Amino acid sequence: MLNAAEARIYGAAEDEAARERARANLYAAPRASTPRGEGEVRAAPPRAQMGMAQAQALMAQMAAEDSRLGGRGARQG
Repeated sequence: MLNAAEARIYGAAEDEAARERARANLYAAPRASTPRGEGEVRAAPPRAQMGMAQAQALMAQMAAEDSRLGGRGARQG
């Protein structure tokens, strides 16, 4: 199927130069994978991490929700 599409693209080209341009576009590396310039530095993505205080607050919220719902969670038994 790829060969058929490639043949149609080349067949639609008006001359050899157009065929070469089409071939270059088809087999060019994706833009996202092209190497960056030497001067460019990519910043590290922010870490998805919570601190101890945030974790404790989350656990307190979960415990309050659990008791509000009647404690029918994983603690049954």
